[in-house]
Amino acid sequence: MDRASLRSLSHDDLISVILAQAEVIAQQNTQNAALTVLIERQAATIALLEKRIAELEEKLGKPPKTPDNSSLPPSSGHKPNLPERKPQGRKGRPGVTRALAADPDRVIEAMAAQCPHCAAALAEADQADVHAYDHIDLPPIKPITTRINLHRGVCPCCAGRFIAPAPQGMEPGSPFGPNICALVIHLHITQAISFERLKDIMKTVFGLDISEGAIANILDRAQAPMLAAAERIADEVRAADVIASDETSARVAGRKWWQWVMHCSTAIYHVIADTRGARVITDFLGQAQPDVWVADRYGAQNGHGKQRQVCLAHLLRDAQYAIDCGDTVFAPAFKALLKRACNIGKRRDRLKDATLIQYQRRFDHDLTELLRRDVVHAQGRKLVRAIKKCRNDLFVFMTRRDVPTTNNGSERALRMSVIFRKVTGCFRSVWGAKLYAATVSVIATGKLNGKSALEAIAEVINPPKVTPLDA
Repeated sequence: MDRASLRSLSHDDLISVILAQAEVIAQQNTQNAALTVLIERQAATIALLEKRIAELEEKLGKPPKTPDNSSLPPSSGHKPNLPERKPQGRKGRPGVTRALAADPDRVIEAMAAQCPHCAAALAEADQADVHAYDHIDLPPIKPITTRINLHRGVCPCCAGRFIAPAPQGMEPGSPFGPNICALVIHLHITQAISFERLKDIMKTVFGLDISEGAIANILDRAQAPMLAAAERIADEVRAADVIASDETSARVAGRKWWQWVMHCSTAIYHVIADTRGARVITDFLGQAQPDVWVADRYGAQNGHGKQRQVCLAHLLRDAQYAIDCGDTVFAPAFKALLKRACNIGKRRDRLKDATLIQYQRRFDHDLTELLRRDVVHAQGRKLVRAIKKCRNDLFVFMTRRDVPTTNNGSERALRMSVIFRKVTGCFRSVWGAKLYAATVSVIATGKLNGKSALEAIAEVINPPKVTPLDA
């Protein structure tokens, strides 16, 4: 509206026009504010997406993690095809045959009655030379069933009713003896055989009819002695000066749990818990504190011993990953330092204490110099930050001959459980998981003491009876 038109308006009309214009301006200001908020949100979203794109682009440039440069298990690695080989003649070597049994159960003296060439009769004196070999076979396997008749009656003297006592070890109850129970536990735990397959094996191999319910009852009855034996093993581990530990996942009643192993040179203790937190270890140790705790860099494994020895094998793989990513300043030199340290650990038994102390000081000095390097690569800087946090935990083993350089012992102790998990999938009940952990503790500790799995199980569920003379 031009000035002439405005001048022609009355006072009331002019006020109406001004109010209308003010309302339009207010609406525009509201729209501008809303647009400003929208622009700010879009700018924040764009910044977040740009950051995410940069992270994904960085990941695209990184090498894949393999068992050689990370903590991935060897089973997850891809094995390359072997190169084709040209057919070659087999190299000759001395023949090897199976050694003859020292104490054969039966010996057959096979004599020739006549000569195969001229049919002349042969005497024993003509056959002085002997060609001996063993023929080995299994006898028919069948369970031994013992019928117990407990006689009862009435005493002719006092007219009291009586029943004969049951033979020791054959009391009424389950019909299955300790050897069958030990075999069932052994096949289920160490061979990861399910109840259904175990029932079939007992029938086809041993000629024994046994139901899945009876197998479950055998395992249930074994729980109390196994838990008691595992607690004695735990006491032995707690009392050790050097304890190593590791953990792996487990599936219990449809939920993710964790199987822990704590072990020393004479005993191995397993426990399955619903957490991966440090309280599993603190609950296990109670008031005990070992001199050295051997583990990887996982935070829950820290602070349980007076000192900690970090697994050098894990650090070697971390260094290899940084090298694969492109770091040329810190990771290669750090990997070479760890390899030198591992070589010292392999020959500690041939070195003097003073020499080991000098080696430790030298390695600490070399590590300090490495950490002062100006590392440009991102993965190299990440590795440097990680090493600075645990630098005092790398070379404890050099002055402690009883401390290993790696945590490979813990990983070996968990290997059987990892296989069991892959075969069976999970534990359907909490008591089954506890029984498994206790039984594996008994088996592993027995192996350290030269016992087979079957012997260790049988010794726990059927301990030898102590007579007064033995006591």
